Parts: sequence; C-alpha cells; structure tokens
Amino acid sequence: MDLALWIAAGLLGAVALAGGISKTFVPKEKLSTLRGAAWTKAASAGFIKTLGVLELLAAVGLILPAVVGIAPILVPVTAVCWIALMVGAMITHRRLGESELVLLNLAYLALAAFIAWGRFGPESFTG
Repeated sequence: MDLALWIAAGLLGAVALAGGISKTFVPKEKLSTLRGAAWTKAASAGFIKTLGVLELLAAVGLILPAVVGIAPILVPVTAVCWIALMVGAMITHRRLGESELVLLNLAYLALAAFIAWGRFGPESFTG
C-alpha cells in the first residue's frame, strides 16, 4: 500500500509540475492555443500564473515533506487541496463542453483522494 501511495504521489506530482510550469512560464497568448487550455482566453494572466504557482506548490507538497520527513502531514493536506482544484477544473471544462478533460480531471481527483485517504489513514506518516 505504501508503494502504491508513493507511485500515486509521484504521478500526481509530475502532472502538477507539468501544469504548473506551463501556466507559470508559458505566455497566455501561446497557452490559449493549446488543447485543453481554451479557458485561458477568458482568464487574466495573473489568475493563470497564480494557478501555475499553486500547481508547482502542489508538486512539491505531494513529495518533499515525506521525503525529508519535515511536516509530512502536508502530503495528504496537499492532496485535499488538489481535489478542490480538480473540482474547479471539472466545472470549467464541463462549461466548455470538454468532457474528455472532465474525465481526465476526475482521474487526477481519484488519485488525490487515494493519497489523502491513505496518508490520513492506514499509511499515515505519523504511525
């Protein structure tokens, strides 16, 4: 179970890192032309960059606290925050009629829920 949680955290961390880098460092004009990023046309550059920074923090929060053993409770807390982010993403993509992206966000949400459940419960770092 511990290994499965580490793999899930690694996968979700990679997703968060990729999304965070693109939203933080790719200009809005270029980002809005990419598949799945149509929502950026109506969003401010500041909002997009803020989401990018939050995703970068999520990438760090899913892995680093457990690796260094400092405040590992942040791992499941980060997973819960990711769930909230994915709910917002699913609502946004649903409004745009992008059902395949809603399903992708649902998969990311399920990974985060698994991490939160596992790290708050049977495989917590405090036990």
